[in-house]
Amino acid sequence: MLRIRTSTTRLAVTVLSILILVTFLVTLTNDSVYSAPSTPKTISIAEARSLPLGTVVTIDGSVTVFSGAFSSNTFDQGFAIQDRTGGIYVSVPDNLGLAERQQVRVTGTLANTVLPGLLVLVDVTEIKSLGSGPKVPALPVATGDVGEATEGTIVRITGTITQPIVNDLPFGFMIFINDGSGEVHSFVCASTGIDVSGLSPGQTIEVTGFSGQFSRAFEVDPRTQNDIRILP
Repeated sequence: MLRIRTSTTRLAVTVLSILILVTFLVTLTNDSVYSAPSTPKTISIAEARSLPLGTVVTIDGSVTVFSGAFSSNTFDQGFAIQDRTGGIYVSVPDNLGLAERQQVRVTGTLANTVLPGLLVLVDVTEIKSLGSGPKVPALPVATGDVGEATEGTIVRITGTITQPIVNDLPFGFMIFINDGSGEVHSFVCASTGIDVSGLSPGQTIEVTGFSGQFSRAFEVDPRTQNDIRILP
């Protein structure tokens, strides 16, 4: 009986040891899977823009609007990026000192809460520097074609100033421009420091800037003084 009891005891201990080992391995495996950081899938900006609001996305792009340029209008220190497929504004509370041509990877949530109608990234969880690259060229478009198709990208319009410059301080100034295809306005954020005192109705100007939106109105938002040129 003693021998049988000893064998039974050893068997029980062996089985128990195996169960403990298996439980440990399973626990370790589960913990490893849970705690291992997942690498987010990077998608194009065009694909990101096609997804529903509230979707978390990771995108790469070149900075086209420097940090804080539009702060008087957006009340943040955001910036904009663009890839070969499209562009988007990224809203962040702190000025990260990002300048044009810097390449970044951004993870954030799609929203339209910064400016009415404008698709942006908010709740940003990661901004990773990827070095620098070539300057993103502006896309020449007719004033009447500034809209959803161009939103988020850098565009260039040329036309005649049709109305007196609208003082919308402390936010900025509005310049209404038409090349014959339809009127659009350029919103000059006060935070850019751009001087509009030399502009008046009847002048032909060229404006380069971010293709944005406020409510139902589309606009072109210059970033620096060099983005506005008075033409002969």
